[in-house]
Amino acid sequence: MSETCSHDCSSCGETCSEREKTSFLEAPHEMSHIKKIIGIVSGKGGVGKSLVTSLLAVLSARNGYSTAILDADITGPSIPKAFGIKQKATGDDFGIFPVKSKTGINIMSLNLMLQNETDPVVWRGPVIAGTVKQFWTDVIWGEADFMFIDMPPGTGDVPLTVFQSIPVDGIIIVTSPQELVSMIVTKAVNMAKMMDIPILGLVENMSYATCPDCDKKIYVFGESHLEDIARENNIKTTARLPIDPKIASACDTGMIELFEGDWLDGLAEVLAETQNEKQ
Repeated sequence: MSETCSHDCSSCGETCSEREKTSFLEAPHEMSHIKKIIGIVSGKGGVGKSLVTSLLAVLSARNGYSTAILDADITGPSIPKAFGIKQKATGDDFGIFPVKSKTGINIMSLNLMLQNETDPVVWRGPVIAGTVKQFWTDVIWGEADFMFIDMPPGTGDVPLTVFQSIPVDGIIIVTSPQELVSMIVTKAVNMAKMMDIPILGLVENMSYATCPDCDKKIYVFGESHLEDIARENNIKTTARLPIDPKIASACDTGMIELFEGDWLDGLAEVLAETQNEKQ
């Protein structure tokens, strides 16, 4: 530290042991009170991250918790379709109002603001990141026990913005059975460690299919490496989602709130335990 140091790190380009940590955390809307924020992440696209976000939100609501979903996948928003939401978000001088699902889950997604849900979002990274930040600061979420953030895939601009701007309490990583994904999962794990965010669980989607005649599990993409990946990265809670036409149909018809299955019950219990932690 220089003898002439003013302790104003914002105007200093020097690197020293006394340099203060800068926080980029943004405050939520003044009419929002969110107790726990859970990010759903993946190292690559197409592994079912939005599906896991939707299922966990539905389970949370079924367990009696007030629940919200912030759809941070700006260029590929699919949450409204899974919940069958057609109406647009509204707002007033105080802020933007999320849209409620049939069971009362508050949802905000860019598709709720576009004139047509099929309109492409051809925006550069900073604009996308800024939009996600506005979903946190400008939306009137009200009271929520859990907010689930459906993140875009990878470790780029938007995940970094979310981790730096929003006080995420933990993340759940979604993967698929292919061997290559173990390396990609580790990238997501390492990003979480860099940002000092706890990893609450690992979900393997498309893990297996069940024979309708004999109930035998068929590992379409080969034997699972879920436990190996979890052990290598010190992740305690794991879950498997099957390839199930009923799940796909529920998403396509906007009826995800009616799904039946206990695949994520263990993760729901882990999340419930976080509510018992000291706020």
